Amino acid sequence: MSPAAGRLDLGIEEALLDNGLKVLTVVRRAAPVASVWAWYRVGSRNERLGITGVSHWVEHMLFKGAREFGKGEVFKQVAKHGGMNNGFTGHDFTAYYETLPAESLDLGLRIEADRMANAAFDPAEVEAERTVILSEREGAENHPAYLLSEEVAATAFREHPYRWSVLGYKADLRAMTRDDLYSYYKAHYAPNNAFLVVAGAFERGPLLDRIRELYGGIPRGAEPAPVRAREPEQRAERRVTLRHGGGVPIVRVAFRIPAISHDDVYALAMAATVLGGASGFAMGGGVGGRTSRLHVALVRRELASGASVACDAGVDPNLFHAVATVRDGVDPARVEAALLAELDRLRAEPPSDQEVEKARTQLRAFFEYSWDSVTGIGAMVGSAEATEGYQRLETFLPRMEAVTPADVQRVAATYFTESNRTIGLFVPKAT
Repeated sequence: MSPAAGRLDLGIEEALLDNGLKVLTVVRRAAPVASVWAWYRVGSRNERLGITGVSHWVEHMLFKGAREFGKGEVFKQVAKHGGMNNGFTGHDFTAYYETLPAESLDLGLRIEADRMANAAFDPAEVEAERTVILSEREGAENHPAYLLSEEVAATAFREHPYRWSVLGYKADLRAMTRDDLYSYYKAHYAPNNAFLVVAGAFERGPLLDRIRELYGGIPRGAEPAPVRAREPEQRAERRVTLRHGGGVPIVRVAFRIPAISHDDVYALAMAATVLGGASGFAMGGGVGGRTSRLHVALVRRELASGASVACDAGVDPNLFHAVATVRDGVDPARVEAALLAELDRLRAEPPSDQEVEKARTQLRAFFEYSWDSVTGIGAMVGSAEATEGYQRLETFLPRMEAVTPADVQRVAATYFTESNRTIGLFVPKAT
């Protein structure tokens, strides 16, 4: 990871097949393992009303059988070879991966080639999976934090598809047909709308030869329709109160922020780290939260049982969230006031040099923790490429090193304003 001219040398190499499939490789021989990731530039932001949740449902169907690997075979074969695998859908992308012993790397390549070109979408399996998808949606509705986040997004956004969750609306899940799913798959699962990330112990030349053999014959697809929705300017504070059974009160404050390609995202990431600790490079976790400003102001003072911050920068302008779970017996209004006071404090005065240096240390540590496994490398490279370009990883830490306390105050003053925020409150309702 030696820096050169403001850029880290992470060993990421790029190749491009004639059909538009990009291949990113990172050779890592610390252990005899490898991770194959297939990423698609499609997520819930590509949906429309009537088919919300289709990206996630298609992801499920790609585990239900294709030409070479039938229903259940992917999990069975990966487990047989001592590996692990999964898939997930976000607002901006869908991804699948297999992490295997290096000698079984070819299995992962074959699985993903089969998924890309030959998914079956058997009508009986579609109907069976409808029950699973609805059950997952209903399970999420049992969690107040999920319900509140959904209401806040729907209030903060009025036009953009970020306003609905990846799980979609229940009415759409009940109404969608097999043709809706298959058409969406054919429109978005093509090599020119996808890329592979392979990290681990392998020789790059033979690997690329094998990828060309497996994927080179998959035809290029039509370019998917661009997402044209643009959110109108927010002119006033928005509020939503959700009264629902179960749980404890929750306060969520969300601010509109620019797309991940905007320079201000680096200072916003620093602000998130000062407020809530470092997180967000791979698939969960974080460091430094217990010494963050919100933990000290809310949890240590026994106003909240937990507090977190997320800078959800996306392909399009998205949200910066600050969340507090209210401690039993505490008035939620006190927690909201304390939370907003910490955000206003950052607007009024810059963090100290010591706070910013601590945040840099946390970010460096979390970056290195995430880069410590081939699975983490695949997640980091893929999520960066899917949202802005993998080069962002090479410049992220140097650019974070350049963020000053004044920069943090400037973005807080710019974005953490009353007219730019949406406040959500979950209030438990007696059942």
